[in-house]
Amino acid sequence: MSGFSTARQKMVDGQVRTSDVTDSRILDAMLEVPREAFVPESKQALAYLDLDLDVSAAGGPKRCLIKPAVTAKLLQAAAIKATDRVLVVGVASGYAAALVAKMAAEVTATESDSALAAKAGSILRQIGCGNVTVKTGAAADGDTAGAPYDVIVLNGATEITPSGLYEQLAEGGRLVGVFAASQPPRAAIVTRSHGDFGNRTLFDAAVPVLPGLERMPAFVF
Repeated sequence: MSGFSTARQKMVDGQVRTSDVTDSRILDAMLEVPREAFVPESKQALAYLDLDLDVSAAGGPKRCLIKPAVTAKLLQAAAIKATDRVLVVGVASGYAAALVAKMAAEVTATESDSALAAKAGSILRQIGCGNVTVKTGAAADGDTAGAPYDVIVLNGATEITPSGLYEQLAEGGRLVGVFAASQPPRAAIVTRSHGDFGNRTLFDAAVPVLPGLERMPAFVF
């Protein structure tokens, strides 16, 4: 077993399984997808650690692969089906989209940093994720052209209510992400049913806020 394969196994056994992730599709995807391919070569030794890993493009806004266990728990809560169309918002270099691609029929991924979006598309093609389309776009905008989606995954936190993304959910659709409008930040799932939206808290989680989903600074006199 290669060094990265061993690290991948340890990540799944030591971080993901111990976080009550039991969905075998997620575990299998995390064992298969090479997380090291989505980080700069200088940081590949850190690829499987329990941390939010900076993968920002040179000169671009800070972008991260969020912690493996948080990613896995969000995907488990989303209950992705093989027939689902999924939108991954703020995909960074593409890792979360690669995981989703193993479980869903079709994946669209958006990233506000155009250089990083191009990199994500290149990596995803190289590892054979043919059912993923990467688009450059603001996190809050989602992908109206491709909506509605069965599942929307926020690959980071939001400090605002992303109402525009809610409207891109199909009937019965689910949005998962970390909501940081108040402290402590908490992962939650939003479901759409008969035109209404329900919100259920999942677990406490602190991850970087996605550019474009920050709270507007308060005006000070």
